[in-house]
Amino acid sequence: MLLLLVALGRPGSARAAGGGDEVIVLYNTRVSESKQVAEYYAQRRAVPPNQVLGLDLPADESMSRQEFLEKLQAPLLKHLEAEKLFTYGPATNRVPNSRPSDPPVRRVIGARVRYAVLCYGVPVKILADPKLVEEGADKLPAELQRNQAAVDSQLACSASSEGRLPWTGPISNPFYAATNAAVLHPTNGLLLVARLDGPSAAIARGLVDKAIDAETNGLWGRAYIDSRGLTNGGYRLGDDWMRASALVARKSGFETVLDEKEATFPAGYPMSQVALYLGWYDQQVSGPFTNGLVEFMPGAFAYHLYSFSAQRLRSTNNSWTGVLLQLGAACTMGAVDEPYLTGTPDLFMFLSRFVSLGFTFGEASYAGLSSVSWQMTIVGDPLYRPFGQSLEELHNKLVKRGSPLADWSHLLVVNRNLEMGYGMANMIDYIYKTAQRARSAVLTEKVGDLYWSQGKMFDALDSYEGALKRGPSPMQRLRLLLNLADRRTLYGPDDVALAWHETLLKEFPDYPDRQRLVRQMLPLAKRLGQTNVIERCEKELLRLSPTVANGTKGK
Repeated sequence: MLLLLVALGRPGSARAAGGGDEVIVLYNTRVSESKQVAEYYAQRRAVPPNQVLGLDLPADESMSRQEFLEKLQAPLLKHLEAEKLFTYGPATNRVPNSRPSDPPVRRVIGARVRYAVLCYGVPVKILADPKLVEEGADKLPAELQRNQAAVDSQLACSASSEGRLPWTGPISNPFYAATNAAVLHPTNGLLLVARLDGPSAAIARGLVDKAIDAETNGLWGRAYIDSRGLTNGGYRLGDDWMRASALVARKSGFETVLDEKEATFPAGYPMSQVALYLGWYDQQVSGPFTNGLVEFMPGAFAYHLYSFSAQRLRSTNNSWTGVLLQLGAACTMGAVDEPYLTGTPDLFMFLSRFVSLGFTFGEASYAGLSSVSWQMTIVGDPLYRPFGQSLEELHNKLVKRGSPLADWSHLLVVNRNLEMGYGMANMIDYIYKTAQRARSAVLTEKVGDLYWSQGKMFDALDSYEGALKRGPSPMQRLRLLLNLADRRTLYGPDDVALAWHETLLKEFPDYPDRQRLVRQMLPLAKRLGQTNVIERCEKELLRLSPTVANGTKGK
């Protein structure tokens, strides 16, 4: 029990979370589904009626700078002031370098709302304005002499709008790397803007359901971090973020995979029970995301770093954000235009605050951004806070309910204790005696992994086979079958190895890396003298072999 109690401690989890009374919800009156999403969110988060605002906005994903100022920002600020959601101080301050003729500006000295939720149908990006010429813009690096921006990122500056901030290039975010969530506040010049959006209104509406589910029952599952294996050069920063994020996930108790190969996860890689996915840098949606080999847990965060990942947020045609949301992620981020690497989220800063410090999704997102008035859009319920409650209390609640999610809580105990230096044998003993391994595919697979790490190959293989009998998810089942097929090929016996290959191909006939499995089967069948299997493998390899344009076999 000492291991359990120590492992379930979480510093900072006692901070009170904000509620719907801290949110202003915006929808587009030209898009009927936009209002439906807004009303649904307001009902689920208990947002007061005067904090749900409909605006006449373009129905497209894009809007001009003038439309943003006149149709979105100005009416929003007028409403916030009229409803006393923003309170302004006297107009006594002047902007640095202002002219004597310029009027003094006010600042927000009180705010009852911290968050703005933009609903499906509200434009996502502000188009470049070639007529806008700003003093000093020509002194910026050439690649930053642009005035297009994400609506979210620009609207986040609205609490400081009377200061007439520049449009050209990014604005440094003074709250980057903040460890005190309370400073992320309109009285300090920042409104936390996120959106309920995606390929359909139903997906957008479902983001709050997934968030509340994970807040109630915990965010459980596995972490998949896909780096590029870079150790030098200008792009190393992205890999540093990935490696540091993997460390956060592992220390937090997630079963964590860090891929440091140059390529992204291959098409045949089963990503089961995903709680966290971070990867880069494919321009096209790729790998297991293209063929149904990904399972997201309720509340999952998923993000693929690519310069135009949210260029068409409501599309699933090579839109990373759209595909991730369609597959079931509860929250994500994306770039509407080229942000350059330093203009994308610092994933370590985001994840450490979201997971370790118990920030809301909105707080963690802006603490991870080094700049605003730039290209990032934040998709998901900004109030979402899955790591806010006591893990010990949540664990006891799940166990009392007999919830299968308690298995993940036990897995967290195991992983945290391993990180603290407890031996694998102790953790195997904990699973056998405390965690009801006999009914859990998750824990039985973990026992197999621990045995494998100890060099106890056959004990590990027996555990993997046991996990298959205990109701694994489809992608966990595929992973177990792949492990058994590959490892039995190495350690035998041949007939068992061949049987697992046969089972895998029967259950997953469309598995993308079928050719590799058939190549493994052929020598097994030859050693066993199974002529019918040999013939079938040879025919299948012939069918799967690539051909060149003239019809001859490729190499």
